[in-house]
Amino acid sequence: MGPHPAVAAIRLAVRRVLHDILTEHSRTTDAPAPGSRRAASHEAPHLAQPMAPAVASAATTFATAAYHPARAAVGHRTAHEPSYELPRATPQEPTRTTPHERPPSPLVLVACSGGADSMALASALAFEAPKLGIRAGAVTVDHGLQPGSDLRAEEVVLRMRELGLDPVESIAVTVGREGGPEAAARDARYAALDAAALRHGALAVLLGHTRDDQAETVLLGLARGSGIRSLSGMAAVSGADGRYRRPFLQLDRQTARKACMVQSLPVWDDPHNSDPAYTRSRLRQEGLPALEKALGKGVVEALARTAQLSRDDADALDAWASQAETAVRDSAGLLECAKLYALPPAVRRRILRRAAIEAGAPAGALFARHIEEVDRLITGWRGQGAINLPGKVVAQRQGGRLVIRQG
Repeated sequence: MGPHPAVAAIRLAVRRVLHDILTEHSRTTDAPAPGSRRAASHEAPHLAQPMAPAVASAATTFATAAYHPARAAVGHRTAHEPSYELPRATPQEPTRTTPHERPPSPLVLVACSGGADSMALASALAFEAPKLGIRAGAVTVDHGLQPGSDLRAEEVVLRMRELGLDPVESIAVTVGREGGPEAAARDARYAALDAAALRHGALAVLLGHTRDDQAETVLLGLARGSGIRSLSGMAAVSGADGRYRRPFLQLDRQTARKACMVQSLPVWDDPHNSDPAYTRSRLRQEGLPALEKALGKGVVEALARTAQLSRDDADALDAWASQAETAVRDSAGLLECAKLYALPPAVRRRILRRAAIEAGAPAGALFARHIEEVDRLITGWRGQGAINLPGKVVAQRQGGRLVIRQG
């Protein structure tokens, strides 16, 4: 008898992502020595070379643990992990091997808060990674925003070790105020995850965002009126060199929770997720249920589908803008207003946004209304003055050229 359908679904989603990671990794490794054979791109690396002893041991452990991860062997290290401030990590030096040594197995980390989505993801990674010759580790970020958050992080570390993940660490961060509490926490979290990936030499970090999270992101983007890129939601692959992977964007939140329940995985429900002080929480508790009541079931699926269609369109327009940008600059690199005017608005505004960001405007603080004002210097020129943008950037028209620079 196979696993519960919810467990099978999360494992399949993770398996697909791990295969993608391995395929991409094989393309970037050095060419094989003469006379040797590298696995084809559709083959997993473990078919071309024996599994590392540590990974083989982990695979054996999980085979005997069946679908009860809590029975898997616990790591030998203590449960109490050291806390870190925002880390100053540098990429690890590549491990040097002799011609007769096998390179170390690739490492994939999971970002786990202890909630149902990330616990389901961690369990699926722990089950699937050893079968593909991949080392699986975990990182939990302690934002320090609630009493006892450090103890909560230690509990998550214990659970990750019980799943057989290694390395596992808890990272304490200081959350600032820029952009609001949600954005500041997100910035601190990703900074910590970036540093952890570099420190451990991980190929990727898996994130537990589900289809429900995607739907919420699309609605938040719609409310901001930020354009098609904002409506495209979260990408399945993002970050530097495609570091972040989101296997669950096609799965709903209930599937992840059900997978945890049938595997007897304890989960933590973050009180911030139901706190009306946070915009996303209000949308989750009130907005989406109201939409489903008014429009019927299927709203979440439709919004997630809209995100994918919007992303495809946005990617095409970004590529067009990138190609057109060279043609609208003069020999000195300044933007020529007449040539910009001839472009479709969607392409022109992308060029303007990119120019503003290159001049120092923070991308997260640059909204559609800012770009519209700059656009009027081209389409509605009546001698108006300079436009002030976030980051102390100024845009103004001078002699038929658009100049965007630090003010």
